[in-house]
Amino acid sequence: MGLHGKLIAAIEFKAGGDVFHEIMRHNPEHFSKATPEKVHGCDLHEGQFGHAGSIICWTYTHDGKRKRAKQVIQSIDEEKKLIQFKMLEGDIMELYKEFVITNHVETMNDIDLVTWTLEYEMLNEDVEHPISLLAYFIELTKDIESHHFSTNA
Repeated sequence: MGLHGKLIAAIEFKAGGDVFHEIMRHNPEHFSKATPEKVHGCDLHEGQFGHAGSIICWTYTHDGKRKRAKQVIQSIDEEKKLIQFKMLEGDIMELYKEFVITNHVETMNDIDLVTWTLEYEMLNEDVEHPISLLAYFIELTKDIESHHFSTNA
């Protein structure tokens, strides 16, 4: 069994891809307002939200457990509406040697899709692929969409 993996999910986002990208890039602390049962906080530790090299720390609940993640914004491509985060510390890093989360928005046939890509290297063969984490990001995306429609109704 290989220790490297890549999981990808693309979810239709009816509130508009630009909306999701702007929240993700410039206002990630909004996640805790939109989905407080999943995301409890997003703190800037270094740099500025929306800029490569900035370090962000999240507190969140996944699989019924409160967790923490510290990550650096590795790259941003405004044309592709892409943001890439590299995990530095936290619960995820107890299982994975490397973990990179990429989020981008694309429009296909007038449908905006939010795509999550998880690229990782497991510490050993006993570690499971992060399928539940990918499901978490799908749910999070749907929660952001629902929150956007409820606050702009």
